[in-house]
Amino acid sequence: MMGRIAVGIGGADPLVRAGPPGPAFRSKNQVPARGPAADQGVRPATAASGLPALLLAALLLPGCGNYTDFTLPTLPGGDPALTFALDERAEPVLSEPGQEALNPSVVPGQPLLNFYSRFDGRAWHTAMATSADGIGWQSRGTILSPDARTWEGSYIAANGSALIEGGKWWYWYQAGPKPTPRIGLLRQGAVREPAPVVGYGPYMSWDERAIADPDAIRIGPYFYLYYLGQDRADPPRQRLGLARSRDGVHWEKLRANPILSPGGPGAFDENGVGEPAVWQFHGFYWMLFTGRDRGERRRLGLARSTDGVHWRKLPQVFAGAEAWDSEVICDPTVAVDGEEIRVWFGGGDAAKPDEGIDGRIGYGTLRPVHATLAP
Repeated sequence: MMGRIAVGIGGADPLVRAGPPGPAFRSKNQVPARGPAADQGVRPATAASGLPALLLAALLLPGCGNYTDFTLPTLPGGDPALTFALDERAEPVLSEPGQEALNPSVVPGQPLLNFYSRFDGRAWHTAMATSADGIGWQSRGTILSPDARTWEGSYIAANGSALIEGGKWWYWYQAGPKPTPRIGLLRQGAVREPAPVVGYGPYMSWDERAIADPDAIRIGPYFYLYYLGQDRADPPRQRLGLARSRDGVHWEKLRANPILSPGGPGAFDENGVGEPAVWQFHGFYWMLFTGRDRGERRRLGLARSTDGVHWRKLPQVFAGAEAWDSEVICDPTVAVDGEEIRVWFGGGDAAKPDEGIDGRIGYGTLRPVHATLAP
């Protein structure tokens, strides 16, 4: 959902942020970092310290507890020629008359739960629907709206990822000003964390400007969260990173982030990658992700990994097959039932970065196929 955001011109950054430094680069516009220092757990450096802010940051960052080295449990790998084809249902399965519906997050069970994003012309809200078969959905109304009195602002509280934990659903969602969102958490029973649970990265890092598009999975004692990060480059770069948590609230980011980057000139994802969906199948972790090209047309890419950190993009790229999703196919969510891989996704007929695409939600299945993959 998140489009590329141009940032304004400002002075030197007054904050020191917790975490490892990002890749070295210069932006044409040097802008002040956003977000209170309290969100990062580090106070601003002062002249009295006797050290320039950047030098002090370099001394502090290596020992920061907000970052660590980890992988998901290692899988053995499988058939190296295995890949997928997407068989798409011709008609959308969920829409909002007079509004837009995108960003499904489907939780398996009886009934299936679908946490999806609804745009009413002013703001993005999270709505819920239920289904017995994943095709016919019944709306259960809005469960979350942005609260302008808080850090969420008035634009979005949506674009999230849901899991069942302890018999109740947990929903990590994107909120905040349109250019600079972060990730919050809502738990069933209207238990809403009062502050973001995943915040901005440090000064000059790959995710300094925005945190969005969460995809949460649970393996063993850990929650793992794949997410989009945006930096201060001009134009800004959108890449994917990973964090983990034991309680779903306090997160450690992977020190080696980002784990997936845009393609080169002319690639389907040259303008950015986002909206990941990760699952296990036949010895691999697999990922569907949204790629944006230079004209803001969106398609789905496919990648695989044996440890959840080191990913290989595969040649398959999935475009919308129908008129209603001819320009945009995005926001995948995946449910695996034995050998069946079910996919719900957003789609639209206008190539725009956020809303205004006549967004609706579609359905398909990923069919395993064999192909010769480029090295």
